[in-house]
Amino acid sequence: MTNNMWEILVPTTHQNGRPIKTRFHQVWDSRVREISGGLTIMGAVKGQWLYHDKLFEEKVIPCRIIATRKQIVDIIDMTMIYYDQLAVLAYKISDEVILRVKDE
Repeated sequence: MTNNMWEILVPTTHQNGRPIKTRFHQVWDSRVREISGGLTIMGAVKGQWLYHDKLFEEKVIPCRIIATRKQIVDIIDMTMIYYDQLAVLAYKISDEVILRVKDE
């Protein structure tokens, strides 16, 4: 299976507007590592999107993940449930990934 570089946007607040605590994010991080082996967490950015003609504005955390298509779909599904989201956006950044690991 081919690995690609993906980016997924993770929310910073619950649907009621309450901030998501770091510990809650850390559990998600560990679940992603179990599926794909790792992730790179970027700084939060402001996002805007429409859902049934309602504008949502929120900060999101872009996270980059080297994964197969099946793995990223599993991560999307897990993210929707874990963060109780109406939608989750993930997109392929690159289909050429070089990961060099030092021999021990």
